[in-house]
Amino acid sequence: MRYVLANTSPLLLGILLLMIGNGLQGTLLGVRGVAEGFSTLEISIVMSGYFAGFLGGSQAAPLLIRRVGHVRVFAALASFISAALILFPVVTNPWVWTALRIVLGFCFSGVYVTAESWLNNATTNEMRGKVLSAYMLVQTLGIILAQWILAQGDPSGFVLFIIPSVLVSISFAPILLSVAPTPAFETTKPMTLRQLFRASPLGCVGMFLMGGVFASQMAMAAVYGGQAAFNLSQISMFVAAIYLGALVFQLPIGWLSDHSDRRKVIFAAAGVGALACVLGAMFAGTYILVLVAGFVAGGMSSPLYSLLIAHTNDYLAPEDMAASSGGLIFINGVGAVGGPLIAGWLMSVTGPRGYWLFQIVLMAGVALYALWRMTRRPAIAVEDSASYVPVMPSTTPVAAEVAQEVAIERAEEGASDVHEQHLTK
Repeated sequence: MRYVLANTSPLLLGILLLMIGNGLQGTLLGVRGVAEGFSTLEISIVMSGYFAGFLGGSQAAPLLIRRVGHVRVFAALASFISAALILFPVVTNPWVWTALRIVLGFCFSGVYVTAESWLNNATTNEMRGKVLSAYMLVQTLGIILAQWILAQGDPSGFVLFIIPSVLVSISFAPILLSVAPTPAFETTKPMTLRQLFRASPLGCVGMFLMGGVFASQMAMAAVYGGQAAFNLSQISMFVAAIYLGALVFQLPIGWLSDHSDRRKVIFAAAGVGALACVLGAMFAGTYILVLVAGFVAGGMSSPLYSLLIAHTNDYLAPEDMAASSGGLIFINGVGAVGGPLIAGWLMSVTGPRGYWLFQIVLMAGVALYALWRMTRRPAIAVEDSASYVPVMPSTTPVAAEVAQEVAIERAEEGASDVHEQHLTK
């Protein structure tokens, strides 16, 4: 790990600053939107704009990079991010905010694609798994730190909008100055959605449903806190608890999935997540229980993203794993676009509990579908299953392909070990 940090620390520092800026604006807009008197449905449309932009950016960024290069794409998109962040408090209109959120989603997606390709280029094949883990850790810590910064400020003013703009601008320096030659940019041609569904119906359905869960957690948690009359510190702690849970449960759930029928782990994680959301809905007036519910729900939902990728890999040949990542991310992104909209509509109809009700339905849906899929085909032997590689739900196709490459390498190493064991017998 020391080698990883020594070779990639400037890039990771830049990514940390980007994540703090992104995490801060995401929560801040929810809080400020409530204070400005936007309806819950209006705020949900605003928040959904980011995921629509992110989905479009993940598709367009590779084309832009091939045409004008990494440096120009990164500098241009990051400049748009800084400008958009400052404009939010200038024009407090939900439709203007929606347009700005679409721009932010598009630009952040392109910036992440660029930074992740540089990060991948800066490491060796042997260290790629550790670099990916460090990247995931930095992403999560950045969002958690953003909540602490939010709790120190005044969401009704300009300062909290200026801070993420400054952080994004500063992030240019460690990323651009640390990079020597720009890496060659290549992405694997994705599988068709029909091929992907035939290979893993649970992977596709689960990714679609979990896209709605992730998006509602990321975008509507602060809106929920405002509806529930939490103060600023309580909202910040609630959002941080969701991401802290994702960090704590990632490796234990991954270990379980590598040592048992992965569908059972998917069923259990989704079931526990649904129960945690039931707890949040039943005890919405008890803040400590809401905090626990957010911690467990976040702790189950984020690993489910990696679980569903690993489950899909179980039914693919190693040479097809990288091709599956683009399709899975697209499916997840489509689900994410609708997540805040439906959650916001439910919250406008049922009040704060609608935030939890939406997640209950989706997580229960994943659990029940996983249970049904267990009856449709036999489980793959544990020793033949693909490796679990932790990835954040906010990943781009670049990081997803890196994760798939790590899974492929581990699968090939496992096959080699099994072959050697047979030879020695």
